[in-house]
Amino acid sequence: MTNKSNIDILAFGAHADDVEIGMGGTIAKYAQQGKDIVICDLTKAEMSSNGTVLLRQKEAAKAAEILGVERISLDLPDRGLYMKEEYINQIITVIRKYKPTLVFAPFLEDRHPDHGNCAKLVEEAVFSAGVRKYLDEDGLEAHRVQNMYYFMINGFHKPDFVVDITSSISEKLDSLRAYGSQFEKSNTTVETPLVNGYIETVEAREKMFGKEVGVAYAEGFMSKKPLLIEADLLGEK
Repeated sequence: MTNKSNIDILAFGAHADDVEIGMGGTIAKYAQQGKDIVICDLTKAEMSSNGTVLLRQKEAAKAAEILGVERISLDLPDRGLYMKEEYINQIITVIRKYKPTLVFAPFLEDRHPDHGNCAKLVEEAVFSAGVRKYLDEDGLEAHRVQNMYYFMINGFHKPDFVVDITSSISEKLDSLRAYGSQFEKSNTTVETPLVNGYIETVEAREKMFGKEVGVAYAEGFMSKKPLLIEADLLGEK
């Protein structure tokens, strides 16, 4: 891991491509503004129907380059993201090393169990990372995250808030296209929902969210806490 700390955003996914699907546009937008952002994949996605671990790692690195962010990967078991102290501690170590202001994870309601389980593990880690007397394997000092939010992967839910990604939709889509093994058909491709117009479906979802708030594209997020609006709802006079 890098020595960088006090970053702005730390986004967790169960597999490489989860974060890009859910919030690639938001990440690209803030990276372009100079924010420090790190993506952490919990697994190597070794159970994927298509592609190999090595190929997926290369695709993930290319996607991160397109978004302009750093990426790291843990080695937790794909299809084995259960509530275990050792897994939580590894995530705590990541949080305490990077000291993010905001943490993002997949929304708990998703057709893929790993996505919801990822969220639960990260929730536990976010809480314990801020407890001074909770010691992780590296003995790092506690870090309290300002907020944790959730992004959608396969679902289409009513978001608590959206982020305008009109200026960065191209980077989001390009980052998804970097995962050729997952979203493109070939003679050896195993049929999955991902190889049948999935990127187009994601683009349509973000276009729909954008339409609801009067912009071209937006990404939706969920929050367990109320959001504070800094300015008056009608704006400054």
